Amino acid sequence: MRVIALAVLACLAVAGCGSGSSTDEPTIPPEIASAVDPSPTNPSSGMPIPSEVPGEDFGTVFEPRPDIVRANPTPFESWSRADGNKVAIHFVTGTPECYGADAAVTETDTTVTISLRTGTLPEAADKMCILVAVFGTLEVQLQAPLGHRQVING
Repeated sequence: MRVIALAVLACLAVAGCGSGSSTDEPTIPPEIASAVDPSPTNPSSGMPIPSEVPGEDFGTVFEPRPDIVRANPTPFESWSRADGNKVAIHFVTGTPECYGADAAVTETDTTVTISLRTGTLPEAADKMCILVAVFGTLEVQLQAPLGHRQVING
């Protein structure tokens, strides 16, 4: 019985050793690769390119707060057309009792680049805040109507 078990183990060991070279790179089928990294990125910033979604109610509405502290660049996931010369950007952040958002806009003839920052509200800087993810929306004022320009993360 031991001889048979050893023979089976030896066969398995030999079968596990491939004849390919050590420089073979694994290939990922395109349909799996797109599921792993579904969003294209902006080559100049490395940030994901957000998608346009219908202008319906999205999560918690945040008012612009340029006074946030410990601010960090935050990519937004999607955007919607809003009234007038505005777009609404949709992102994930913390609870509005402790966290705020602000955005800077750079416009060209072909793009609207929005640099979103999220951080702690000054009045909550010395408080304990719960770590709960909130899907938020911030309306951003544009200088001109959006038209056919592309909205991208800055």
